Amino acid sequence: MNSPAENSPDSSVPAVALRGVVKAFGTGDARTVALKGTDFTASQGELHLVVGPSGCGKTTLLSVAAGTLDWESGTVDVFGTRLNGMPRSRVTAFRRKNVGFIFQQFNLIPTLDLVENVSVPLLLNDVRRREAEEKSAALLQQLGLGGKERKRPTQLSGGQQQRVAIARALIHEPRLLIADEPTSALDRETGHQIMDILAQAARAPGRSVIIVTHDPRTYRYADRLTDMEDGGIAGVYHGQALRDFVSIHH
Repeated sequence: MNSPAENSPDSSVPAVALRGVVKAFGTGDARTVALKGTDFTASQGELHLVVGPSGCGKTTLLSVAAGTLDWESGTVDVFGTRLNGMPRSRVTAFRRKNVGFIFQQFNLIPTLDLVENVSVPLLLNDVRRREAEEKSAALLQQLGLGGKERKRPTQLSGGQQQRVAIARALIHEPRLLIADEPTSALDRETGHQIMDILAQAARAPGRSVIIVTHDPRTYRYADRLTDMEDGGIAGVYHGQALRDFVSIHH
């Protein structure tokens, strides 16, 4: 499993630190505040789940943390790099190098084979095509897809497509891996297989994996869990408190 390419930063530095973040959508009477001065911290070397009802701000929170969504006030730091005031082009470059995304609907390109799909982040980072495809094929094999490298996504099961999506998210060795509902479309056994892969990825030095989920089957994999409600943090659980939360909600 790929580890972050850069020298790992000081492990005491949070992977993600949001302080007092406010994010709203719309204006006037249509204005909706999605994040209400929210604080959130994710540590290195952890698999961190973000849970809560639909519309509570989970995806907005991680979109701000990843630099894909602007916010109105508060500070956002990712591995010690402050995104506040950074030009959009620099945020994009930082994200391209340091952040990987896994989506509920996989978002694979149907006209490309598996190796080509996985190679996309490397090509965007100016890696030569041959090198990118060799590295992608090796990671696909590591994730149990050896022999399928030249198949198209539509020729795979849902679980296999999610493995390809994970490979694409990991191929450039990001320090921050963000997954949005990665198991909700999968059966129980396949969902556990995917969570095993993500839990292993989270153990890489200098990496953090953050997952937005409604799936209580994933709770037992968490090192830390943040429960959101109405644009704020209702609770943060780890250790025995997390085990109690899982036993109540599973």
